[in-house]
Amino acid sequence: MNDRALPILGHAATLADLTRCRILQALGRQELTVSELCRVLQLPQSTVSRHLKVLSDGGWLKVRAQGTRNFYRLAGDELAGDARRLWRLVREQLTGTPADEEDARRLDSVVAERRAGSQAFFASAAARWDPLRQELFGRRFDLLALLGLCDRDWVVGDLACGTGQVAQALAPFVRQVIAVDGSPAMLAAARGRLRHATGVRLLEGPLEDLPLADAELDVATLVLALHHVPEPDRVLAEAKRVLKPGGRLLVADMMPHQREEYRREMGHVWLGFAEDEIERRLAGAGFVAVRYQPLPADPDARGPSLFVATATRPQSARRRHRPQAVAAGAAA
Repeated sequence: MNDRALPILGHAATLADLTRCRILQALGRQELTVSELCRVLQLPQSTVSRHLKVLSDGGWLKVRAQGTRNFYRLAGDELAGDARRLWRLVREQLTGTPADEEDARRLDSVVAERRAGSQAFFASAAARWDPLRQELFGRRFDLLALLGLCDRDWVVGDLACGTGQVAQALAPFVRQVIAVDGSPAMLAAARGRLRHATGVRLLEGPLEDLPLADAELDVATLVLALHHVPEPDRVLAEAKRVLKPGGRLLVADMMPHQREEYRREMGHVWLGFAEDEIERRLAGAGFVAVRYQPLPADPDARGPSLFVATATRPQSARRRHRPQAVAAGAAA
């Protein structure tokens, strides 16, 4: 009979070496590189690397590559049951010994140096951090990351979807996006943009008579759309109809401005909306919990300042069935 017949004997042989036990103890406390382990254990790299290979081959460790460095950690709960139980016994005897306490103090110093390195970088980079972050990750990464707060079970209506930019941003984070627009040309552009997206439906229809059933949506968005419609109140009431009780509407549009040329050049009907006007219109459509917030100005933007308003359909609303309209198209 050998250790293959009784695997615990192989585990016992691995743990019979104090250096390997010290390595496991350190890596159970903190993920470390080889050089950091050498400093914690005060051993040469050749010795540490040799023991790491034994532990890795035995399934005791997990390795994570990052650039040119490897980070090691104890496999922990991923260990086989007998190995985990054996290590628990050994760890109980190792913990608190003079060697273990010295290793723990040196480990604290290694971690503190990591933290100091980060703090030194931010102290020197604070003045250039924003442009550096933008250069590395782009202008919108932080806003896109916030979409992770969306509920994955939501059905979202992108009302007046245009070329599908909002639908494209939302689609990875929710169950379904239903993108609606009254312009066939805009829908064609959206279909091209969203051809690789999943969970997106494209429908053609006016904002005043949406091709959606009552209470079909968890959330609806109206982004830079309300200033184009002759009857905003009718559009907001229709948005309330297609929201579930408790569903939320987000309106993003322009604050009041005096750019009359927008009427001629871009077909704008309204030259922005003030806070009291939006609050009145949303309340008149039956929404509650209305909030209006001006958005920070983008120094590169040439248009008027923008706002975002949110509102909620009350929970007490009744649900009526409305037949589904024929889809104008769908993104695969």
